[in-house]
Formats: sequence, structure tokens, C-alpha cells
Amino acid sequence: MSPSHPRPVVLITGAGRRVGAVIARTLHGAGYDLALHYRHSADAAQALAEELEQQRADSTTLVHGELAELDALPVLVGNVLARYGRLDALVNNASAFYPTPVGSATPAQWDELFASNAQAPFFLAQAATPALRQAGGAIVNLVDIYAERPLANHPIYCMAKAALLAMTRALALDLGPQVRVNAVAPGAVMWPSEGKAYDDKQAMLERTPLKRAGTPEDVASAVLWLLRDAPFVTGQVIRIDGGRTLSV
Repeated sequence: MSPSHPRPVVLITGAGRRVGAVIARTLHGAGYDLALHYRHSADAAQALAEELEQQRADSTTLVHGELAELDALPVLVGNVLARYGRLDALVNNASAFYPTPVGSATPAQWDELFASNAQAPFFLAQAATPALRQAGGAIVNLVDIYAERPLANHPIYCMAKAALLAMTRALALDLGPQVRVNAVAPGAVMWPSEGKAYDDKQAMLERTPLKRAGTPEDVASAVLWLLRDAPFVTGQVIRIDGGRTLSV
């Protein structure tokens, strides 16, 4: 913990848009200072940082990086530590998602989906571990209910998210007692901007006990709880799915 920086610091990957941006706003509102990672969404990330800076000055920093470039990940963590002197939490949110039907899937698709959904989260966590241990910090991984109940025609994505789920449990075992590692598995909280069209939205929601879609705020609230309010929770997966995994 750095005496020169009084507030806890969280690094969020893919923070510029969609669920990542909502997680950022939620954690910022709870008193965290943020390292906002982005790849392509420079304008969105800059706008988010400016919005949050108006609420609390000197509370954000932008970190750009291609997460598939493994040599860049320790540098990314080093940049956060150079800025704040501490790192209390890592949220592995960045993700690629698109169909890869058997018969047409390619090694390049495998590489891209595993790079964002499994490889980068692991090596980023590894690079962050010394600082997280020093802070008594935590990691939250964004997995998916499809890691355990696969989505048709998305085998590589589901496999990569299943690897991230296994990583959550493995790192919880290996990084304790100093660092807690958990996962959040969203169900229908934000329809994809690409990939599956979800023509069956209404039918899907009818099979969900709560009979409605969730919101990105539901996911962000779970992330905040795991980081701040769950000191005896590690190696767990919180399903934010309205009970959907209970139905066929």
C-alpha cells in the first residue's frame, strides 16, 4: 500500500465501452481510483475519464494496450504502478465474442478468442500479483454462463471462457491468502454488439425465473461486492443471470 496515494486503485481491461464502462463508473463512485485500459475505443475511454475526472480530480489514468502482446502486459502494470504507486484490484473484463461453427473455425479465431478471454487475463494477473499481494488485493474475472453451459456454434469462445473459469479457481488456490480471486458470470445483461443475433430473446427471457434481462449495473454491483465486501470469498463464480442456469 502506498502512503502517497490514499485511495485503492483498480485496473479494468476493456473499460471504454459497454459493461466495462459501467463497472468503471460503479467502482469510481465507491471510491476507487481507476486505470482504464482500452484497445480500440480511445474516444470512449477518453470521454469516460473526463467524465470521472469532473467528479473527482486526479482519479483516473488511461492505459492503452493490445492484450494479445504478452510482453506488453508487465509494462501495462508497471505504468499503473508508476502513476499510483499501488494496485489493489484487477478486473479482467476485455473479451472477444463471435461464432466459430465446427467446420469453418480457424486457428486465427482460436488464437484471438483465447488471447482475450484466457491468455491475457492469466499473464496480466501474473504481472499484477506482486502488487496485489502487497495490497492484500483481489481479482475479478468476467466469465460467462456459457463457460459451463455452452452456446451453440460458439465452441471456441465457450472453451476460452471455461479456461478463464478454471483459472479463477486455480489462482484463488495459488494466490491466497493475500489475494482473493473470483469471477462474475453474466447471463442476458447486454445483447452482444456482434456475434449471436439473439432472435430468440423473448423465449430466452421466458425461460429465466426472473422473466427479464439484467443490466450492466447488476454485473458492476457484483464486481464491487467481490472486491470490497467479500473478504472471506475466493474461488467463487457469481452468476448474474436471473436464475437462467436453473432452466433448461
